[in-house]
Amino acid sequence: MLAACITLTVAAVLALLVAEHRENRWLQRTAKLSASCGFIATAWQAGALDSGFGRTMFVAIVACAIGDACLLSRAQRWFLAGLVAFALGHLGYALAFASRELAVTQAVILGAALLAPAWLVWRWLGPHVAVDMRRPVLAYVAIITAMVTCAWSCDAGASTWGLRIGATAFYLSDLAVARDVFVRRAFVNRLWGLPMYYAAQLMLAVAAG
Repeated sequence: MLAACITLTVAAVLALLVAEHRENRWLQRTAKLSASCGFIATAWQAGALDSGFGRTMFVAIVACAIGDACLLSRAQRWFLAGLVAFALGHLGYALAFASRELAVTQAVILGAALLAPAWLVWRWLGPHVAVDMRRPVLAYVAIITAMVTCAWSCDAGASTWGLRIGATAFYLSDLAVARDVFVRRAFVNRLWGLPMYYAAQLMLAVAAG
């Protein structure tokens, strides 16, 4: 069943890319929701509900799926709702990572180091963000930076590298979303951003077990 859930997500992502290229709204909704349900099912089948760590991860995964649903609309209020849902998802991931033998000193050093790319991202993105959206976007950048910091500072045994790679891929995929929403809407953003995002979620879903 685990392999079937992963296969569902991969197939749905391929359909989603076709839908995005053709701007087929019905297929976009169907494929995106299917892909998101696929990574929720993957976490379930991986055994995420069998431990406290897994349950926290599962809540974060569901929050991200809700964010996916919100971003099906291009209206600003739904984008903001999606931003909040994803921020909660990232917080959930960060809390889960932090519960797995977090090396505090390493986290502090890495967090300080990651301020540089966070600042570069904001310098690139900031001029394109409306005034009323700047605080939410800045908060989001801070939260996802904290998530990556926790991922690279924890020890989750055999799942450690899955968490680290998944969290980093999630961070990078968010750059594609940011460029698409704030800088320049183009299919190329989704062409690489969507596969990276869903690959990240699948890695995190499997690691949740």
